[in-house]
Amino acid sequence: MYRLLLLALLPLTAYALEVSVDIAKDDFQKYSVLHLQDKNQFTCEAVYDDFGETKQVVCAFSKKPVQQIKQFNNEFFTVATLLKKGTFFLSIKPKYKMQLFANVFDLTKDDAVYTAKTSLAKEWLVVGYRKKMPLLKHKEHSELALNFPVYLESDKMPYVGSLDIKGNPVFIKKVEDVSEFIKVKKYFQEKNYDRCLEITQDILEKYPNTLFKSELLYYEIKIYFELKDYDNVIDKSKTFLREFSADHNVAEVLSLVSYAYGKTGLFSDSDYFFDRLFSEHKGSKYAQMGYIYKGALLEEAGGSKEAEKFYKKALYETQDIDVAVEASYHLAMLKLQTKAKDAVPYFNKILKAKPSFFKEHFQDSIKLVKTLASYSLYDTAAKIADVLLQNIDPTYDEYEELLAYKGLYLAHTKNKKEALEALNDYMKKFPDGDFYEEASQAKDKLFFSIEDLNATVKLQELNRLLDEYEDEEILDKALYEKAKVLNKMGRYNDVLALTDALQQLDKDRFEDVDGIIQEAAVGAMQKALQKNECDKVIVISSEHNVTLSSKWDDKIYGCAMQGGDFQLAKSMVNKNLDAKDVSEKMQWLYRYIKVNFATGSYEDVLSAANDLIKLIEMEKTQKYNDVYRILFDTYSRLEKQDDMMKAMNKIEEVYKDHTPDIDRYAEMIAVGVAKNDPNIVVKYGSKLFDIQQRTNSHAQSPYVEFSLYDAYTKLEEYQKALEVIEALDNVTLKKEQRARQKYLLGNAYAKLWKDEKAQEAYDAAIKADPESAWAKLAQSAKEL
Repeated sequence: MYRLLLLALLPLTAYALEVSVDIAKDDFQKYSVLHLQDKNQFTCEAVYDDFGETKQVVCAFSKKPVQQIKQFNNEFFTVATLLKKGTFFLSIKPKYKMQLFANVFDLTKDDAVYTAKTSLAKEWLVVGYRKKMPLLKHKEHSELALNFPVYLESDKMPYVGSLDIKGNPVFIKKVEDVSEFIKVKKYFQEKNYDRCLEITQDILEKYPNTLFKSELLYYEIKIYFELKDYDNVIDKSKTFLREFSADHNVAEVLSLVSYAYGKTGLFSDSDYFFDRLFSEHKGSKYAQMGYIYKGALLEEAGGSKEAEKFYKKALYETQDIDVAVEASYHLAMLKLQTKAKDAVPYFNKILKAKPSFFKEHFQDSIKLVKTLASYSLYDTAAKIADVLLQNIDPTYDEYEELLAYKGLYLAHTKNKKEALEALNDYMKKFPDGDFYEEASQAKDKLFFSIEDLNATVKLQELNRLLDEYEDEEILDKALYEKAKVLNKMGRYNDVLALTDALQQLDKDRFEDVDGIIQEAAVGAMQKALQKNECDKVIVISSEHNVTLSSKWDDKIYGCAMQGGDFQLAKSMVNKNLDAKDVSEKMQWLYRYIKVNFATGSYEDVLSAANDLIKLIEMEKTQKYNDVYRILFDTYSRLEKQDDMMKAMNKIEEVYKDHTPDIDRYAEMIAVGVAKNDPNIVVKYGSKLFDIQQRTNSHAQSPYVEFSLYDAYTKLEEYQKALEVIEALDNVTLKKEQRARQKYLLGNAYAKLWKDEKAQEAYDAAIKADPESAWAKLAQSAKEL
């Protein structure tokens, strides 16, 4: 490789920004390198043309240069500047070709380099060239390929440290502020804020020019925020935002100072910084935390409703678990003050997403457990107590109290077994505990409320007998008792699974076997209906003659229709047709119509539909307007065209244009064609045509267009016929259909005396499908 340095321009400085241009040769071909470097990270982005070539590179900086940078260019680049809304931009355009590279590797530290996709870097290179990219060989890699460095100790990148003017190594003394800065981070993580602040201030005093100045100032702000020293938060934030406006921690600092201003009563300043945060860092984690801070300030000022909006905004916009948890906590605590029960879903979100949140706020969480119990939210209180117990052991002073709370609060819930286990655990570990007597009384009461406790023990014993014994008498008795216990426990499906075995039992010895099976079938069907498990409902109904009370008729009907068991659906309908309440009668009459339509009993549909329409008009309700559509479809099945027209008029009257009836419009076109009435075809065909044009959907094409064309032609409205048939130019058609369309198009042009266009259309018809009848008609038309 031959390389020759031809020119170096003096750097242009914008604070710490350096811009320089080099021109060199590689393999006797010139190229140019534009070098951009800043002490802070900045962004550069390449803009590509349709062929994947870079047509522009735009770099953005948060500060305007001290000295003015004018447009300049060389034989490879044109560089322009722009200042917009406080942001300084550099625009680089190529005169031939160029590529952008981020220089993110430090060869003094990195053993290897690899392809790195990044939007931020402190150093960027733009290489301009004529045809071939110099110095580098570019290989295409699959987007699915892995991209990571491989470190080989035997093949490290060559590196020589700093050299003096004679080429000798320069030895630099270890920088002391590095180790001190590590301590700052350590103490902050440990929440030792006083010690952390002491070290931070000491470093800034000893090393005023430390490279970590921005980070140290950032930690100072966070420390003061944790200490609730909001005046110092404001003071330090002013310095930070002035001196480090491009720092990656700006968003967090804006969120903290916004809250600090609000806490000190400077609400206009608080609003100003909140506005900056929400506009300049929209979508960031700290903008979302800002919503929480804003909500907290509003809540303190008595604006609970507005505060709730901000908390919910943070919760539903964020992808960050910590933000979501914090927002959920604020919402939960807010709800506790108004409608305590509404706080439960938010506490559950925290328990699911990050239960350790309660451990992080240990003492406050213990108070929260008691507060929840005072609102009778025992289940949530017990769950939080359980989370806290998982993070401590019996050596903690709070362990006894929390274990007792867990058992006592669970005793008020449906989780009776868990309550008994927790109470037994407490009484075993703390026989002389402060809550022993209370726990003992709660335990005694539990035995009266745990209905399936003895049943569980009994079931275990019965299963043991069934496994261990071969004596038929014992096995039959165990099976019979097992079915009864399972019914008592509500395990109805397990009983139904034993149906065949139960039916083989001696009916003289076990007289109520059928009753046990029937009880299980009823219970299983009710459970299935409650859970909307319609497939199970249908199976149970077909296998067992189950009769349920009338309150289940609605659900049974729904499941029957969903599962296609129209006989079962009819039985539910017939059972309720004589309902005295008018609204109920209308509901079941409508269902009667739907069942009979589904089973093809069209005469019954017509009779019932007329009754329902009378009730609809009398009650002036729109709830069952769908009956007009069913009526139309029934007349269609019966091929009663005049009645179809009447029903369609009623549909249009009832629904107006709110709900287009596309398929029914198509049927009305067929009615118009059958009656040789072009007005009917135009009335409904034009509606369907307009819908298809508006939605760019052509489900009914070309049927609707051909029918409309024929109708307009009969009415001698040739211009409209032309517009309709022309619309098919943009619709995919089969060859024969295209030939027909072009032939009809030619006829329309001919009717309008546009003979030249007519000839073109006829030619297109012949070309579309030369063997079709339409092509032959087109040929004949051409010869006339």
